[in-house]
Amino acid sequence: MDDRPIGVFDSGIGGLTVLRELNRELPGEGTIYLGDTARVPYGIRSPETVTRYAIENTAFLVSKGIKMLVVACNTASAVSLDGIKERFKIPVLGVISPGARAAVKATRNKRVGVIGTEATIKSSAYTKDIRSLDPDIDVRGIPCPLFVPIVEEGLFDDEIARLVARRYLKGFDDSGIDTLVLGCTHYPLLKGVISEVVGPGIVLIDSAIETAREAKRLIQTLGIGANPGAGPLRKYYVTDSPERFKRVGEGFLGREIDDIEKVCVGGF
Repeated sequence: MDDRPIGVFDSGIGGLTVLRELNRELPGEGTIYLGDTARVPYGIRSPETVTRYAIENTAFLVSKGIKMLVVACNTASAVSLDGIKERFKIPVLGVISPGARAAVKATRNKRVGVIGTEATIKSSAYTKDIRSLDPDIDVRGIPCPLFVPIVEEGLFDDEIARLVARRYLKGFDDSGIDTLVLGCTHYPLLKGVISEVVGPGIVLIDSAIETAREAKRLIQTLGIGANPGAGPLRKYYVTDSPERFKRVGEGFLGREIDDIEKVCVGGF
């Protein structure tokens, strides 16, 4: 048994989609969440800057005694995962590979769409992972940079979200895709709007769900599950605006965020 918590970080509130699924799949496991709200969004940053942020975030969580890290950020997973694994000797799980595997299983006509931040789409991380599993699949990626600030403002079901979604997703009109990967952990909060725009015939892949399932398998394989009798830790850290994070985060998680603290990470 290993009662140390699982560490989770994201650029902001979007990683709560992964945390929510982790808590569902592994209700007895403690979790520490770091939202780097002072430096959101990551998707418009250079790979070098994102990697620096990711390493600083990981170092902070490792200092809190975590047993495993979940990088609940597609941008950081796309460009920083190898750098994190080189520097830290704990199990590290990103969100790209679980989502790619789910997309390969879901597609019927071998045409898959991916939406994400500019950095994630530019990295072609999903395309590489999907085609490594099935080289015959055609993958089309479209960046949707405004989705992150829309989610951060809590505008999950607002007309602004619908207008932006229609503008971005019209790029798939002639693609023939039957599967769409939500390639940013912020995007599942817009799942209703996205589904409304693309229509019921397209399967949406939520990387948060797939990542939580992968985390459960990894913990079981490594034999580092928590003692069933231990009360799970639920701790939250942010680098800016804890009140705003608490307000929006509680609305999404459906529960109170009691233990939240503003901290300095890296230069903030």
